[in-house]
Order: sequence, then C-alpha cells, then structure tokens
Amino acid sequence: MPMPDAALVEGFTLADPPAGFIDDPYPVYAQLRAHDPVHALGNGQWLLTRYDDVSLLYRSPAASSDKRREFAPKFGAGTPLYEHHTTSLVFSDPPLHTRVRRLLMGALNQRAITRMERGVVALVQGLLDAMSGRAQADLIEDFAAQIPVEVIGNLLDVPRDARAPLRGWSLAILSALEPAPGAEVLARGNAAVSDFLDTLRALVAERRRKPGDPEADVLTRLIQGEVDGERLNESELLHNCIFMLNAGHETTTNLIGNGLHALLTHRDQLERLRREPALIGSAIEELLRFESPLQLNNRQLTAPVTFSTRELPAGAFVTLGVGAANRDPAQFASPDVLDIARKPNLHVAFGHGSHACAGMNVARLEARIAIAALVQRYPGLALDGAPLRDRRVRFRGFRHLPVRL
Repeated sequence: MPMPDAALVEGFTLADPPAGFIDDPYPVYAQLRAHDPVHALGNGQWLLTRYDDVSLLYRSPAASSDKRREFAPKFGAGTPLYEHHTTSLVFSDPPLHTRVRRLLMGALNQRAITRMERGVVALVQGLLDAMSGRAQADLIEDFAAQIPVEVIGNLLDVPRDARAPLRGWSLAILSALEPAPGAEVLARGNAAVSDFLDTLRALVAERRRKPGDPEADVLTRLIQGEVDGERLNESELLHNCIFMLNAGHETTTNLIGNGLHALLTHRDQLERLRREPALIGSAIEELLRFESPLQLNNRQLTAPVTFSTRELPAGAFVTLGVGAANRDPAQFASPDVLDIARKPNLHVAFGHGSHACAGMNVARLEARIAIAALVQRYPGLALDGAPLRDRRVRFRGFRHLPVRL
C-alpha cells in the first residue's frame, strides 16, 4: 500500500483503519513511529508504535492488565464475555494473576514441555501423511489450525469427540477483543463462552471423580492445586481452561500460518532453512518478529508514565503496537527484511516480564516441529492462489493458505 500522508496518520484509528491496513499495516506503523509515536486514538486511548515505548510499558509497574473498567461498557457487566475476559490470566493483576500464573506455569514447566515433544512430532507427521498424495492443501485448515487444538486438548485431556467445536469457540471469543466489535460478533462470543463453560463443567466434574496423572494431565493439576493448598475457585478454573485453549490456538495457528506464508514469499529464506535445518530456532524467532501473531496488546495506567514524546496520565488506556515495535529500525537493522539467522532478535511478540505469554515455549515447540517437518517433507511447496487473510487488526493471520505440494 502507498505511504500514508500526514492527514491520514493524524486521523488514524484502529476502529476504522484505512483501506489496505489489514493486508499491510507496516507502512502506516512506520509513519506513526516517525511522526506520532504516542498517537491519540480518542476517548483517553493511545497507541504506541516505537520499540522503546512498548518495552517501557511492558516493564512499568504502572501498567495494569485489569480490564474491568474497559470491558464493562464494551461487553456489558455480567455477560459471559465480560466474566471470561476479566477472570482469565491475561487480563488480570495480582493477586489473581499471581495465583493463576503460578499454577499454569507449574503445569507447563520445561519437564512437561519435553514430555509433550514426542506427541507433537507424531501429530505433525500424521497431518503431513494425510496430505501426501494430494496435489493441493490448505495450510491453515489442514495443518496449522489442527496442531494447537490437539496439543491443548491433550494437555487438558479433552475427549476427542468433544474437540470439534473448540476452534470455532476460540475464534468467536477472541474476535470480541477487536477495537470495535459489532453486535453479531458479541452475540457469537457470548454464546461461545456459554457453550464452552457447559462442556468444561462436565469435564471438570468427571475429572474430580476420576483424576488423571497430574504430571501429564494439566486439568487434574489445576483442580488439585499446589502442595501448599493453593487452588483456583470454580470460575477461575473454568475460565482459565478456556484461556489456555484460546491463547494456545490463536498464537500457534497464526505463528505457523504467518511463518509459512513469509517463507513461501521469501524463497531465499525458505531454501536456506531447507539447507540449514539447524536454523529452525532462530527462524521461529524471526517469524515471530516479522509477522507477529498478536499485533496489539493493551494496558491501563495506574500512574503517569513518560514515553518518548509525551507523558500519559493515570487512567489512560494504552495500546501497545507489538507489530509496529517489531519493525522498528531503531531496534532491528533492516526490519522489513526477513532474515532467519537474525541475531540479536529481542522481539516483543510474547511480551515481557510477569505478563510474558505463559505458553510461549509450547508455541515455539509446536512451530519449530511443524515448520521444520513441512519444509523438509515438501521441497516443491508453493502458493496456489491468493491466501485469505483474517480481517482482524488485533490478531494477524490467515483463514486459508492454499498451496501446491
């Protein structure tokens, strides 16, 4: 898309972005970084696009993740969406955040991640086997979207016959987080939360009757709590199980889909990865930076904070431009160039500090195994028609990614 003029940047809003922004937001972000890096969105809301400002806010003790004040008018206090998004780990502050994160991180420790690797390898190989013999495939429907639903489903030991609606519920619930969701989006989101809760209540009741192995079954571990007696109450337990599925599904599906699209449109990097498979670790970090699955994050200030060009007051709602920060030339040399061997690469795709993504190492594991295996199995892989991009601004990904095998 062409570089925007000053008037467009001045009036830029996430609720009604200019034509072409969803397909390629980076030129607009570049103009905002250069000319208005702490950009007023109206109604006490601001957008940060510089790496240093985003990093500062992630580390600031004045940055609150509690969304009750913001989400009450957006969703309606007491609605299923409000109850979910104000109870889950990502939108809470201590002491709730501390308790939930400690329990989740205990369930997703490095030992648990190592144990799940063999299962992820088998899952990916099975998906690749299912595509063999076909001329074409959809790398979202047939591959990327299948992996996290199975991985999180296995972690929670969700019966296989109950997994079919999980992806649809996840998309509906997270779509309500867009800057200006319509009535239909909100209705689908509320229905998805209610349906998900019904399924989980039955699952939790069964697990209470017949606990699984807490070393392998995350749901049993969350129900039983820690040895010192720390436990989640019923609402916290249910909503954070929803959070685990939603966060794991959205981040990993988009990481794999975006990553494969970036490689397919930068053939030199795809061929380098095929020649040098040991680069898969740094390649995943570069793909996270280059096309961040989560483009926007949010905080509320509990005290004034001074950014690069202005001080914002307590009470301000601040949107962190994650995708913009990860293309900031002040931090990354040639930021619009995909370089799978890039080092250093201190991207902010997973956030920072106490609110860094709890499942980031699971997402990295899934993406590393999936992309490496696909690249090696299908050396002639190429795009086959126009991909269909998801039309959301907060989450960046594809709904369909057709390829020739």
